[in-house]
Amino acid sequence: MAPAAALSAMAAALEACSAAVARQAAAWRQALAGCSPPLDSLAGLAAQMRAAERLPWGSSPLAAFGDLPERLWRKQRGAAEALLEQLGSRRAELRAVRDAVGAAVASALRLYEERAAELGLEAALRRGPRCPSLADALEGLQDVERHYRHLYLEIQLFLLRISCDSLADMETLPQAWGKMLERYKEDVVEDTLLKISLFVDNHQELCSSEGS
Repeated sequence: MAPAAALSAMAAALEACSAAVARQAAAWRQALAGCSPPLDSLAGLAAQMRAAERLPWGSSPLAAFGDLPERLWRKQRGAAEALLEQLGSRRAELRAVRDAVGAAVASALRLYEERAAELGLEAALRRGPRCPSLADALEGLQDVERHYRHLYLEIQLFLLRISCDSLADMETLPQAWGKMLERYKEDVVEDTLLKISLFVDNHQELCSSEGS
């Protein structure tokens, strides 16, 4: 049987990592939700800008104001840039979550590498009737880290491609955003947190029974 000290250390590390991931998952959801209003506003602004482009300025009473189209364009462009700055702030928040999750997972994996010889392969792979193995929990954490890393990359590319030079694309931003997020469900995060909770609870029960 694997030394109790090594298993206890891993259980404590997994519990700490799980708490960190849960906090960061909440921050991630909040940052994602914060992206929707500026994306909706950009889509509405793009519709206004396209409508302004179709106006017959030269044959309307507004022709007397020759620089009006240019002034309107500058104003709309400025509004778009302000919205892009908001999205830049949300992107920074998402990047912080990605980095924090990566650091938490790396810490748990590093501890396992340090204690692997002491734990032994059998202990790492041992499952209970309702309890995942240590290997299952660690694999889940790697999946979580990969989930946030890959999704952040897609979000980064998505936001960097937004341009007032492509108003038709800008007008469909909310729909494109929703389709992108649909491909990345948070099931992997919830499943991993459950695995860790079951593993830690099982370890605590074993420690209690051995100590009684």
